Amino acid sequence: MRNSFPLWKNLLILGVLVWAFIYALPNFFGEDPSVQLSPMRSAKVDDTVRGQVEQLLQDKDIKPQRIELADKRLLIRFADTDAQLKAADALEKAMGANYTVALNLAPATPGWLRAIGAQPMYLGLDLRGGVHFMMQVDMEAAIKQREERYAEDIRTLMRENKLRYRSVDRQNGTIRAQFDDAATLAQAQSVLGREFRGLILDTVDDQNTLVATLSEVERREVEKFAVGQNITTLRNRVNELGVAEPVIQQQGIDRIVVQLPGVQDTARAKEILGATATLEFRLVDTEHSVQSAVDSRVPLTAQLYRDRAGQPILLQRKIIVTGDQVVDAASGLDQQSGTPAVFVTLNSIGAKRMADTSAVNIGKPMAVVFIENKSETKEVNGQKVTTRKKVEEVINVATIRDRLTKRFQITGLDTAEEARNLALLLRAGALAAPVDIVEERTVGPSLGKENIDQGVRSFIIGFAAIIVIMLVYYKVFGVIAALTLIFNVALILAIL
Repeated sequence: MRNSFPLWKNLLILGVLVWAFIYALPNFFGEDPSVQLSPMRSAKVDDTVRGQVEQLLQDKDIKPQRIELADKRLLIRFADTDAQLKAADALEKAMGANYTVALNLAPATPGWLRAIGAQPMYLGLDLRGGVHFMMQVDMEAAIKQREERYAEDIRTLMRENKLRYRSVDRQNGTIRAQFDDAATLAQAQSVLGREFRGLILDTVDDQNTLVATLSEVERREVEKFAVGQNITTLRNRVNELGVAEPVIQQQGIDRIVVQLPGVQDTARAKEILGATATLEFRLVDTEHSVQSAVDSRVPLTAQLYRDRAGQPILLQRKIIVTGDQVVDAASGLDQQSGTPAVFVTLNSIGAKRMADTSAVNIGKPMAVVFIENKSETKEVNGQKVTTRKKVEEVINVATIRDRLTKRFQITGLDTAEEARNLALLLRAGALAAPVDIVEERTVGPSLGKENIDQGVRSFIIGFAAIIVIMLVYYKVFGVIAALTLIFNVALILAIL
């Protein structure tokens, strides 16, 4: 049989077939149970940390297949899941709070294939496996945030209506407003009753105190909003991570299930999904002494913070803009200093607040407060106990030189990685309430593996039967048809 096609067509077909077979190869190498070690904040992973990990595993008599240092992360591969789990437990206890330790399923694709971008096809969580997170929304924190917001709104409303008050504070699940006399108390009760339908108002007459409590309807609304908003935010964050076909859904009243099939960087996923970092912009209080606030009492209109060097800074209690008003954020470098920066764009509400505040405060300092809720799990009496610590620190103080617009930049961040993470969180939106990862597991393809094995077996039997029939019935043309089927399968695997 003579080949009548031009040479270039034959070479093109040959090139496509070679490409198909090369890019189909990763599907046959499987995966290695792995542990991934990633730095947090200013920590770093280098050859020194690698040596510490190797020594730790040697002391624990845990033998890794190999340890890879890439992209500022350490990937430790093991032969089985037992060694993987033992290593993860040992590393979590030894490396402290400066590193994130997470389980991973790392493709066993050879380096030369990874170098040319050849990856195995994406499968769902039930087939390929992946990471399963069960997250619990901190409803108490959500209620507390709403109560604090109501307290601030009550202060604003009192000032607008020229009603003098001694204090407005949140105490033991209530908001207590204290007045000088009963007449002012009665006026305040009337104003607040009209304005805030979600509050139940009571009075303590002998103390001229108004006590506000969230109604049951309001509490349910807060809880419903917290879960719904967190699902939306988590979905945005997963999209930022680039995970294909994730599953994010509510389970029960206060829990959210996140499934990330085929996830490659579980450490970063865990860090980003559970992070609650956000920003607040406040004016520096220049009317009161910082030292007096440290030594004695902080003024009612101010709040004491510390910068990353530990120095005290007194800021005004009123918040200009929060991370909720950010519509876009990108990380980069400051053109003047070359340090990591985040370039922020505000929505119309935030832009107006920033413009109005900066216009009347030119020449005064403004601070950027970085707020983050950190969770730490410790073993107490044989049980794991999770504690949450709220970290608030001033990362930047700058003098307002001109009326600010909706676009500006934030500096004072430690590393480029921190700038990227902060930009991602601001883009994806803030969590309405903190979440705890109460369950984390790497899901193996259990039933899916059986289905895959049966599917492969039936494919081989069917494919072999077709080839035999083709060869018997069509002879030479059957060989061509069989080769065509093989090339077709290779192309499908390569494209997937």
